[in-house]
Amino acid sequence: MDFDSLSQAMEGLESLPAMLQRTYGLIRELDTSLQASQRQNEERCEQEIIEIKHKIDSGDLSPDILGISFSDEAIDEQKHCVRIADEKVALATQAYDMVDAHIQQLDQFMRKMEELRQEREMAASASSGVNPSSTTKSGRTGSSGRGGRKKARLAPVMELQPHIDLELPVDPNEPTYCICNQVSYGEMVACDNPDCKIEWFHFGCVGLKEQPKGKWYCPNCIGLPKRKKSK
Repeated sequence: MDFDSLSQAMEGLESLPAMLQRTYGLIRELDTSLQASQRQNEERCEQEIIEIKHKIDSGDLSPDILGISFSDEAIDEQKHCVRIADEKVALATQAYDMVDAHIQQLDQFMRKMEELRQEREMAASASSGVNPSSTTKSGRTGSSGRGGRKKARLAPVMELQPHIDLELPVDPNEPTYCICNQVSYGEMVACDNPDCKIEWFHFGCVGLKEQPKGKWYCPNCIGLPKRKKSK
């Protein structure tokens, strides 16, 4: 995906709220119609049940349950309710597919940008004689070695995706980080405790708005350095 494709994807993303609003409006209209049809059918069925009981009590109708059924009108109303419900499901599926298509487009672009960034870092490392193994790891920027890690931020394109607590489709092979157990995105910071089990955290999850100065410890490790010194 090139920048022209990204531009097209962003234009489609801008129109997404309006399309979703129209879809949700249709779902609300169908829901209103469904509720009205259900009430009408319930009233008809209740009335027919009363009439059936009256006929059985008066001897005009055999109590054999196999010979008792609702009228064709009541059955047609029930089928109509099912059709409306199916239309609601179809619209909801359509809305989901629209959102998922945009997510897939942006995800492809971010992967491409990550590949390009890694290629540039490899080329820069080769020209400067720096060991490539000390550069980016698993979609994160900055030094990845223990003890000498730097506070990290992702490439600017990753900032297109804000911190949101949504369950989005991701590559099952992509590693997860942070207390939210999600994939890397946006700006991230590394815990300076070399034994930290999580290591990397999203700014929003740990209440950061900018890169911290000096050493930084995650909520799980913040008390550990003091306890070690006191031993």
